[in-house]
Order: sequence, then C-alpha cells, then structure tokens
Amino acid sequence: MAVTDEAIAGIKDMIVSGRLAPGDRLPPEKELSEELGLSRSSLREAVKALAVIRVLDVRRGDGTYVTSLEPNLLLEAMSFVVDLHRDDSVLEIFAVRRILEPAAAEAAAHVATVDDLDALDGLIDDVVSEPDIDVLVAHDLAFHARIATTTGNSYLAGLLDSMSGPTVRARVWRGITEAGATNRTIDEHRAIVGALRRGDAPLAHALAVAHVAGIEQWLKGATA
Repeated sequence: MAVTDEAIAGIKDMIVSGRLAPGDRLPPEKELSEELGLSRSSLREAVKALAVIRVLDVRRGDGTYVTSLEPNLLLEAMSFVVDLHRDDSVLEIFAVRRILEPAAAEAAAHVATVDDLDALDGLIDDVVSEPDIDVLVAHDLAFHARIATTTGNSYLAGLLDSMSGPTVRARVWRGITEAGATNRTIDEHRAIVGALRRGDAPLAHALAVAHVAGIEQWLKGATA
C-alpha cells in the first residue's frame, strides 16, 4: 500500500470507528502524523484526496474538519467524475442504470404513498399534452428521479441522479430519430406506475428492466 493510501486508510478508520464524527476537527497535523506513524507530507496528500471527495473540509486558518458526510455531498464527487467520461462510456452508464433503476422501482413498490403515485401520474399527464422532445426528456429525468426519491434511500437516489446528465444526449437523440419513442416512453412509464400502485414489486422491477434495456439496445444499434 502506498504511503498516502496508508494515511487515507488511517483517517478513514478514525471516522468509521467513531473517534471522528461528522463536524469534528482533526487533530493537529504533527500530532496526527505521529499517531499514524507517517510523514506530514503523506498526511497532507491524504487530506487533499479526502477533501476532493468531500470527506474532509480544509478551512484555512481554522483547521481540517470531517464534513457532514451527507449522501448528496459525497455523491457530488461521483457526479463530477461521471460527467468527465467520454461519450463511449454512456453504454456503460446505461448498463449500471439497468441494475439500479429496477432496484429503485422494486423498492418504491413497497413504500410508495398515494401522493407519490399521483405525482408520477401527474408527470405523465403533463407530457402527454405536449409531446415535444425536450419536454419528454425533462419528463423522463423527473419521472425516474421521483421513483428513486420515493424509495427513501438517499444514496440510491444520489447515484441515479449522478448518472442522469451524461445520458441526456442519448435520450434526445433517440426521441428525434426513433419513430414512436415518445408514446413508447409514456406507455412504459404508465405501466411502471400501474405496478407501483398495485404494490407489485417483481412486476415493477421487470418493467423497469425492459424500459432501460430498450434504450440501451437502441443506443447499441445506433452507435454500431
């Protein structure tokens, strides 16, 4: 293990063990480096790395603190990395969505309230009356985000949100070039909501797999 990695692991262990809690200030650099048995330069590199991924907050003239460790904060770093991916990585992102979106739909089927379901129906109704491509894509993003939020799992919702941006271009492209894409999307969304309303988790999972896989397969053909 590289020396910097050892320093990162040491700080992580302090957080995981509870010795350092969200909002706590790290011990002075000299004291911490001696405790970890590492050089101060290695410790500084570790702190920089953990600050990038929002685990630590370096405050000039004040010290270094553990952040709130809230999911949205930590996932900002992941979103940044995903946005840097090249276009040929979009298929890989869809492959991950094919795993996570059905999991979100399945989980939502167990906990969705009437208000959640009515909100999803409302999103569908809004786009049916105005089937513009930009409106459709905005609807698609909002629809999947609402299902993810409904699960109550902020990490899952954050992961899915971090992957939405890089797939927008593919969604627009499909809407423009594939006949019937708008109606197909709306029909598939209605079917998913129907399964959620019945509390049929396996069906919601299966419908979400088919929905995301359909876009994935279209993209594979379009980029072949």
